[in-house]
Amino acid sequence: MTEQNQNLHDADAYDPSASSLAGHVDPAVMGELLSIRSSIDNIDATLVFLLAERFKATQKVGFLKAAHKLPAGDPGREAAQIARLRRLAAEAHLDPAFAEKFLNFIIGEVIRHHEAIAEDHQAAVHQAAADRATKDADPAVSAEA
Repeated sequence: MTEQNQNLHDADAYDPSASSLAGHVDPAVMGELLSIRSSIDNIDATLVFLLAERFKATQKVGFLKAAHKLPAGDPGREAAQIARLRRLAAEAHLDPAFAEKFLNFIIGEVIRHHEAIAEDHQAAVHQAAADRATKDADPAVSAEA
């Protein structure tokens, strides 16, 4: 393990039994609580990886939109997704308002990323055009190429 990875591992040391309740509740109750929390920890880890995969996909969408000068947001798509996830949340016995808030947060982040990708893409296009103009205007640069 590299030193950098070791430092990350040490800095991210996680104690699944950490609790301010330890020593104040019956050990059997604490054991059951820690068992349930272990499942919650696994779910949280899965959510992080799922969100990472989702953002990898939305980054691809951002590059496609930037290349074709499409807007960062798509209000029709967003409204359809919110309605869909509200229905799914209700079926899953999850508060639809919570699901909507969560999705709106994700959509906001995605749009922010798409705007940044579009800005970077536009800057690269302008730089490439400026480089071509410089090359075309300076015969010495053209001769070197």
